[in-house]
Amino acid sequence: MERTIPDEENSFVGRSEELDLIGAALLDSRMVTLTGPGGVGKTRLARHAVSLGGPPAEGGVAWAALSPLRNPKLLAATVADALGLSDHTPRLPTEAICAWLGSRRMLLVLDSCEHLPAECRDLVGDLLTACPQLRVLATSREPLRVRSEAVVPIEPLASLHEALALFADRAASAGSPLRNDTDRQLATSLCRRLERLPLALELAAGQLRSMSLAELCAGPRAAVDLPPEARHTTPLRHAALRTTIGWSHELCTPMERLLWARLSFLPGSFDRSTAWQVARGDSLSPRQVRQTLAALCDKSVVTEKDGTYRMLDAVREYGRMWLSELGDEQTIANRHAEHVIAETRRAHHEWFGPGQLAWYWRIEFLHADVRLAVDHFLTTDPKAALEMIGHVTFFWVCSGYLYEARQYLEQAMSLLPRDGQDATWAQALWSLGLTQMLQGEYDMARETTAACRQATVASPDTEGPGRAAYLEGLLHLLEGRPLAAATVARAAACGDTARPDELDAAKVLCRLVHVFALTGSGRLDEARQEALELRDICVELDEYWTRSYADHQLALISVLEGRTWDAVGHARAVLDAKRHLGDDFGVAMAMDLLAIALSDAGQERAASQTFGAALRFWETVGHPQRGTPEMASLRDACEDRLVRGLGKKEYDRALEQAARCDARTLVMWASRGGSLPEE
Repeated sequence: MERTIPDEENSFVGRSEELDLIGAALLDSRMVTLTGPGGVGKTRLARHAVSLGGPPAEGGVAWAALSPLRNPKLLAATVADALGLSDHTPRLPTEAICAWLGSRRMLLVLDSCEHLPAECRDLVGDLLTACPQLRVLATSREPLRVRSEAVVPIEPLASLHEALALFADRAASAGSPLRNDTDRQLATSLCRRLERLPLALELAAGQLRSMSLAELCAGPRAAVDLPPEARHTTPLRHAALRTTIGWSHELCTPMERLLWARLSFLPGSFDRSTAWQVARGDSLSPRQVRQTLAALCDKSVVTEKDGTYRMLDAVREYGRMWLSELGDEQTIANRHAEHVIAETRRAHHEWFGPGQLAWYWRIEFLHADVRLAVDHFLTTDPKAALEMIGHVTFFWVCSGYLYEARQYLEQAMSLLPRDGQDATWAQALWSLGLTQMLQGEYDMARETTAACRQATVASPDTEGPGRAAYLEGLLHLLEGRPLAAATVARAAACGDTARPDELDAAKVLCRLVHVFALTGSGRLDEARQEALELRDICVELDEYWTRSYADHQLALISVLEGRTWDAVGHARAVLDAKRHLGDDFGVAMAMDLLAIALSDAGQERAASQTFGAALRFWETVGHPQRGTPEMASLRDACEDRLVRGLGKKEYDRALEQAARCDARTLVMWASRGGSLPEE
C-alpha cells in the first residue's frame, strides 16, 4: 500500500485518547475533520493517526498539504498531484480524480483547509459522491460542513502530565533538560500558564537555547499578558497562542523580527538562497541572513531539515501580520517574483546540459513559489507571467502539472495583445501547443503549431524556429506521419549529422524527433546509428531527458530487430533515467517496451507483471495512449501471446500483483530486474 505521509520531525508525545477518537471516527464515517485553533496540533495528530494504519485503505494514503496553496482554483490540481496523477487529458482535475479513484479504497488527507473552506467543501462533496470507497481526513480550524461529516475537536494536551512531557522532550532537544524537582515545578507552572498548547510549549522550549528555565519562567506572565490563574473563567487558548508567539517575537532581536516578517511571505518550504533573495536589504547581508536564520531555528520560529526550512502556519500568520504593519508586502512580493522568474530563466537556458537534473529537482521544489509568482505577475505584469510559465512548462509537463501549465498559459495570453508577438509569445505558443498535443487535442495543437512557427519569424530567439519544428514533427509522429516528421526535423537539426558543438536544446529535440521518425519509417540502421550518437552526447553531458528517449528508441529498434537482451537493457536504462525525472508518461511507454522485450526473452511472468506496472502508469496519465502508433500493434500481439502462454487467470494474477505495489517500487524493480517485491 502506498503512503505519502510527511515524516515526523521530532518525537510524538501523548494524545492516546485523541488517537483513539480519530481511529474510531474514521471507521464509522467517510469524512472526518479535526478542528481546533492554530497551534493545537491538528496536523501532527492527523499524521500520527494515519501512520498507525487507520482504516482499511488498500489503495493507499495520499496527503495533500494545502497551507502553501494561495490560489483556490488550483485546489483540485493540488489534490491530483498528491494522488500521484499526471493526467494527460483535457478533463478538469476533479473529473480526472473521480475517474482514477473509482472504487479504490483510499484515504485522502486534506491538511490545513481553513483558508479554502468553500472550495474544500465542494471538492470533498464531489469526491465522496463519485468514489464510494474513499475516506477523507481533513484538518481545519472549523468544520467543512460536508454531509455526514464527523467532527473531532482537538483541544490542548489533555493533562499537565502530557504537557510537561512534551515540554521536557523539547527542552532536552534544545540542550536544557529538566534536571531536578525545581525544574519540573517551574516547567509545570509554565505549562499551566500556556494553556497546554503544543505550539506554545514548543516555542517556549526553543527559548531555552538562549536563556535559562528560571529566566524563561520569570518573563512570560508579563510578556504573555495573561490574567492570573485564579481569574481564568474560560479557556484562553487563542489568546495564549497569539500572546506566546508575540512573546517569542519580543524576545527576538530587531534583525530576527525583520527576517521573520519577510520570510513569512513565502508559501511553503524554502532554502537559504530563496531566503536571501527575498529578505535582503536593510543591513541583511547574505552572512547576516544565514546567521539570523540559524537564530530563528534555535528559537523554533523556523524549522530546518537537510537544508530546507519552513514555518508553521500560525507562526507564518503572525509574521504576515507584522509584514503588513511594516508596509513591506508589495516590496517583498515583487522581490520574490523577480527571484523566481530569474530561476526559471536559468532553468530554461540550462535545460540541455549537465545541470538539467538539478533543475528538474529545483523547479519541483519551487512549485508553490512559481504559482505565487505567476499569480502576482498576472495582476502586475502579464508578460512576465507568460514568460515564466513558458519557461517551466517543459519541466511541469514531466512532473505531472500539465493541466496547470495550460491553464496559466491561456490565462496569461488572454491578458496580452496578440499583435505584440516576440520571443516570449513564441515560447508561450510552443508551450501551449505541447500541452494541447499531450492532452490529445491534435486539431487545436495544429493551429497553435502554425501560429508558433509564424511567431518565430519575427522573434530574435535563435532557438525559436527549431522549437516550432519540434512541435510540428512531434505532431506528425503522434498522428502516424513519420516521413513528414523526418523532413521537418532533419531540416531544423541542420541535416542528419549536426556536430555536437552545434547542438542547442531545440536542435537536440529535433534530432530526437528525427530518430523517432526514422524508426517509424522502418529505417532501423539509420535510426540506431543516430540514436547512439545522440545518446553518447547526452552521456558526456550528464543529461537525462533526451538520453532516456534515445534509449527508448534503441529499445524499440532492438525489439524490431530481434535483439532481445539489448532491448531489455535499453528499456531498463530508460526507467533508470525516468525515476530521477518523475516522467510518468515516459515510464508508461518504457514499461510497455520492457514487457515486450521480456516476453521475447521467454520471461512470461516478469513480462506480465511489467504490463501490470505499465497499466498503473497509463492510468495515472488518464488515457490509453501508447506513444507512437507502431507501439499499439506490438503491445497487443505480445499481450495475446502472454495470455495464451500463461492462461488468462495467471496473467490477471500477475497484473494484480503489480497493481498492489507502489509506483516507486515498480520503477526501481523494473529498472533493475529480479523478482517483483511482495505487497
